[in-house]
Amino acid sequence: AAAAAPRPPKGARAVVQVSPNPTTERGQEVTITGHCGGGKGLKAVIAGVDMKNPVLQNIRIVKDDPKGFVAKATLSPRIGNGVGPVFVDCGGEAGVTLLVTHV
Repeated sequence: AAAAAPRPPKGARAVVQVSPNPTTERGQEVTITGHCGGGKGLKAVIAGVDMKNPVLQNIRIVKDDPKGFVAKATLSPRIGNGVGPVFVDCGGEAGVTLLVTHV
C-alpha cells in the first residue's frame, strides 16, 4: 500500500491552482482558486520572484472565502516561456503552485 503524503507544516497549508496552466498567450486571463487550509481568507496573490516584473498583472480577489477562494489576473505582456511560482497568502497559511508559460 502506498503511504499517504505527509501533511504540510503549519503556515504552509493553503492549496492553490491556476487555470489554464500552461498558459499560451501574453495578456491571457487566468483564474487562481484554492482553499486556505485553516487560514483566515485570501489576503494576497503574488506571482514570480521578481517584484519589478511580475508574471501576473491586474490581480483581483473575487472571493476571499477560506474554504474556497477565487482570484483573476492577466499574464504579463512581457512574459516568455518558462515556469514560475504563484504564491497565496491566506492570513496565517500560505500556498504555492507553479505556472507554466508557453507563449
